[in-house]
Amino acid sequence: MADRILTSAEVPAYVAARPALRDLIDPGTLTVTEVGDGNLNLVFVCADATGRRLVLKQALPYVRLVGPEWPMTEQRAVREAAALEVHGALSEHVCKLVDFDPEAYVLALEDLSDHEVFRTRLNAGGAHEGVPERLAEYLADVAFGTSIASLTEAEFRGRAAAAINPELCEITEDLVFTEPFLGAERNSVRPALDTLVAELRADPAWQAAAMAMKRSFLSTQETLLHGDLHTGSVFVRGSAHDGDLSVRAFDPEFACYGPIGFDLGMLWANLLFAGARAAALGESARAEALFGTLDTSWDTFTQRLRGHWPKRRASERYPDAYLDGWLTAIRADAFGFAGCEAARRTVGLAKVSDLETLDDARYAVVGTAMLRLSRTLLVDRATLTPQRVAEAAAGELRAAERAPR
Repeated sequence: MADRILTSAEVPAYVAARPALRDLIDPGTLTVTEVGDGNLNLVFVCADATGRRLVLKQALPYVRLVGPEWPMTEQRAVREAAALEVHGALSEHVCKLVDFDPEAYVLALEDLSDHEVFRTRLNAGGAHEGVPERLAEYLADVAFGTSIASLTEAEFRGRAAAAINPELCEITEDLVFTEPFLGAERNSVRPALDTLVAELRADPAWQAAAMAMKRSFLSTQETLLHGDLHTGSVFVRGSAHDGDLSVRAFDPEFACYGPIGFDLGMLWANLLFAGARAAALGESARAEALFGTLDTSWDTFTQRLRGHWPKRRASERYPDAYLDGWLTAIRADAFGFAGCEAARRTVGLAKVSDLETLDDARYAVVGTAMLRLSRTLLVDRATLTPQRVAEAAAGELRAAERAPR
């Protein structure tokens, strides 16, 4: 455990004592603001009198969302720092790691205060064009760079073993794969969804498909995952139209080796929430465009991975025909994981503001659509296409709007 939990008042002295930091920012003129609004950590934005800035993130020994009664290993900061280093070497779309203090479990990160959280932008009706595609590039670059496509088998196994993250994986296994489908005290929905939740929990096909995805998450090691890639763990600035778009994934503390489709599926589900919210607010064109990002991001992912393929380490072991089957499996996995995330974010402990900030009538429409879409994504994952998912999402929303209340 760290010797102390930092406060805003203590941060200047901490920076002064870190040689890697005190040359980057003046601890004597530091203004410090604690901005952590996540579930686990303290986050301090630091700015000196000349305008130089950086961010400090300290892992707490418990889950901040709940409190000290839910202890949590601080070693997650070690895994996050390692993931940022590896991912940052492979993709520009990652928050930069400046320094890591393994004794205090403090990461120093580039300041992205000129960016905004992607979910915040989406909820406000802001531009999304180009962002899912940049994230797909990031995921393809990492999928290739940390998999058997570019590592020897020995290197791959060593990296997978070093990235083991059992405590945070257990959170994922409980909150994403188990509790939404089998029930838990931490679950909750508004009354409008009670009947549908009970109906789905009595559906063996829905439950069985979710458990199949849990098995895949537990047993498949393909790539170094971000582990929690949703629209709330992405910073954005600018727009694709103006040519100044910047996209940065952050908070990979759930990083571990797992199935490539996991991160993609988490992202897709959250884009579907954004589209469903837009539809419920009467923004049909925007909803259609957001649903369409599953198609464009998948195309970007496949093109990027195919572009890397000629550079694979052992072409004699992994012929071209292997890639086609691999991509088909990744896509089916991504749909299944998206189905788990759609249910989890509606029913489980950590919900999304896309849904929760809606009034009761719109909440009923979006929640109903996302839960029914969860079943489609899970049960039909092997035969789906992005276009079919977009059509299914629009259809479920129309049906939910017509349903009697």
